[in-house]
Amino acid sequence: MARRQLLLGALALGALPVGLAQTFPSKNLRLVVPFAAGGVGDLTARIVAAQLGEQLGRPVVIENRPGAGGVVAADTVARAEPDGHTLFLMSNGTAVTAGLFKSLPFDTVKDFAPVSTLGFFDIAVVAHPEAPFKTFAELLAWAKANPGKLNIGSINVGSTQHLAAELFKSSAGIDAQTVPFNGTPNLIGALRGRQVDVGVEILSPVLTQIRGGALRALAVAGEKRSVVLPDVPTAAEAGVTGFVASSWNAIAAPAKTPRPVIDRLQREIAAAVANAEVQKKLRELNIDPRASTPEQTSALLVNDIKRWSAVIERAGIPKQ
Repeated sequence: MARRQLLLGALALGALPVGLAQTFPSKNLRLVVPFAAGGVGDLTARIVAAQLGEQLGRPVVIENRPGAGGVVAADTVARAEPDGHTLFLMSNGTAVTAGLFKSLPFDTVKDFAPVSTLGFFDIAVVAHPEAPFKTFAELLAWAKANPGKLNIGSINVGSTQHLAAELFKSSAGIDAQTVPFNGTPNLIGALRGRQVDVGVEILSPVLTQIRGGALRALAVAGEKRSVVLPDVPTAAEAGVTGFVASSWNAIAAPAKTPRPVIDRLQREIAAAVANAEVQKKLRELNIDPRASTPEQTSALLVNDIKRWSAVIERAGIPKQ
């Protein structure tokens, strides 16, 4: 009798994930976002969540939990019930945090089950239109002819933009100073006031300045040219092949979420990202909408952790 009960129990446990996937979702979903409302990451989450909620027949409620490098938001999801109803807006910032902090209350790789990417957005190198260089190639030549004189502006130390600036320096082999500012508006002010020579920033918040002629885009750091600035070369095209960086957002669930639930979420997220209206809204934010498999998303996270950790160590940035 005891053996029969154990067997029935094992069969029941084995059937549980399938049954859960069939009834999922059984309540509203919560998407925890590690950014304040109104930013590119938050807007991406809201656009996709609205469509995802329509498809699932349950609202996907956005919960903004900014601060501490996304640690608070990530920890909230890592500790949540692994049933697919609590999700995390993961980003390249999640990978940066893994290399920037001495310790975290969770394991970035082991405590999450990545589901799918949502989109990628460009990082650009920009300068004042009256700077002594008009192209990325001229910038490199000027920096090498004036070692130690180039000032590269970015936002906060440890941000993706700051690390991208450090990656630019090391990849280009130039002797330059990285000057971090408290937020994009301050960086834009410094660029327009000629307090720094160039800036490394996500393209979206500086695009208006570029289109208005207040700033000049010299290069983008993506693998391909930006669809909104097709005449601006990639850094790789301009000769700095190692300077490839972009920001991305993805959705992850707590580890141990049943695979059938992960697969259902992935299918629905992919369908939401492929939706014509969602694509239109994301492209208006200069985001390249792109879904992926759980395995591809996991590989992206792991590779970015390795890459940004190496940049942090090479730049001598102290761990927090």
